[in-house]
Amino acid sequence: MRFQNTNNKNRLAVAAISVLMLGATVVACSGGGGSGGSSTPAPTPTPTPTPTPVVNGPAWLGYGGDAQHTALAQVQTQALSRIVWQTPVDVAPQYSTQGYLLVHYGSPAITSKNTVLVPVKRGAANTFRVEAHNGGNGQLAWSFDSDYVTPPHNWTPPYNVTLTKANRVVMPGAGGKVYYRDDADSSGAATGSLVFYGGAVYSSGQAAFDASVFINTPITVDNAGNLFFGFVTTGTNPAGLVSGIARIGADGAGSWVSAATAAGDINMIKPAMGAAPAMSADQKTVYVVVKGSGIAGQLLALDSATLARKSKAALTDPATMAAARVSEDSTASPMVGPDGDVYFGVLESVQGQHNSRGWLLHFDATLAQSKAPGSFGWDDTPSLVPASLVPGDSGGSAYLLMTKYNNYARSGTGEGQNRVAVLDPNVMMADRVTASVPVMKEVLSILGPTRDPANEAWVTEWCINTAAVDPFTKSILVNSEDGYLYRWDLATNTLSQQVRLTSGRGESYTPTAVGADGTVYAINNAVLFAVGK
Repeated sequence: MRFQNTNNKNRLAVAAISVLMLGATVVACSGGGGSGGSSTPAPTPTPTPTPTPVVNGPAWLGYGGDAQHTALAQVQTQALSRIVWQTPVDVAPQYSTQGYLLVHYGSPAITSKNTVLVPVKRGAANTFRVEAHNGGNGQLAWSFDSDYVTPPHNWTPPYNVTLTKANRVVMPGAGGKVYYRDDADSSGAATGSLVFYGGAVYSSGQAAFDASVFINTPITVDNAGNLFFGFVTTGTNPAGLVSGIARIGADGAGSWVSAATAAGDINMIKPAMGAAPAMSADQKTVYVVVKGSGIAGQLLALDSATLARKSKAALTDPATMAAARVSEDSTASPMVGPDGDVYFGVLESVQGQHNSRGWLLHFDATLAQSKAPGSFGWDDTPSLVPASLVPGDSGGSAYLLMTKYNNYARSGTGEGQNRVAVLDPNVMMADRVTASVPVMKEVLSILGPTRDPANEAWVTEWCINTAAVDPFTKSILVNSEDGYLYRWDLATNTLSQQVRLTSGRGESYTPTAVGADGTVYAINNAVLFAVGK
């Protein structure tokens, strides 16, 4: 939802969603009159789950689908015909007094054999578990309760899981440790934990570390199985850790660098909350975002083996040339294009000056060259769109970018005409809000279809922080706050399919993902929905 400069905490627990619902219907049970038999009916046998086909398809590794966060599907998605199954991602959602759900839910990861790994908030407090479900019917295969503790926050940050290429699933734990399960498809797989500053050190002061060291980004995994993530510290700890970037090698060896050292700037004190590290295609560079105690931040390119800084770029508002705002309520993460260019979304330096849209900043691989920005950046990681998916595009770029493109009512000159857009990163036009700023050209855009109940002149927001792109059907899968999941057909620039998930909710933005069998996954109002044919 639109950025709000507030520190109000969420209140008012609502009833928990307590059961997994298979299929799109609910079966109600009722008593009936007898005709002379026992008054106690015989128990109904537990139904045997319907067998599902064997699947061997492409895995969706976590947030944004891959280590570059391109969200580009490798299998054709199924038609959006029905809700196949659903399961809560929050068993006790906490709504604000205005009815908003200010919780970022982690993206599912899906194995090549179609096991869906679901991060679940398991209570009113911020406690978490990971559930593994059969992607064909939703049956629970295994679950794992994490002791992860969220860092200090305003909006609840996401708890994410990530798959390695070897099908190991990694999950954040307390004290900066990382849990793993060696085979995400197996209910009996070996499990364990890794600590970037040493398991023995952690064991010698577990309580102190658990209370002062917090993983604050999703974990990104390179092709070799090396892990990268950000962490923050509060107070002191026995190892003298300070907020920074951690690496755990595929061999289990850990290392870290403070945010200040990585940036070469004592004003950069921590990694940006919720901003997943991104890998270069050659795996030699990891891109991370760090920030200070205020709004300012920097994008860093680090050597993926040593965490030594290769280069950095200040995150600057292109309209004011002042520091852009790196919000702790955002999940925007760096995205790396096929040509090595790097993209990262920020908010404008002065709240509302760009209608709370922010900017999508754009750099070359070395971060030495700043390129034309996109006209939207708030809480959004752009998705990769091969240029061949858009008929008639003559810009000459090999790829385009899909972004959220809301134009928020009651912010600056925003008129509530909320869109999603496909942009050409290499062709410019005058920005529609701040005409003096050249921005990426809009190749396509589409207006939200549902009138906002608050004002008939507005439409509901597109509710997405990373949107899956299907190159096989030339479409993009997008959530809306009207409660629907839509297929945006790029060939016709229409919303060609839709399925209603809920009645709609103002909430923090959510991801879409694609399973190994082409099922589409979307989150709405604290529930993960599997949608297909």
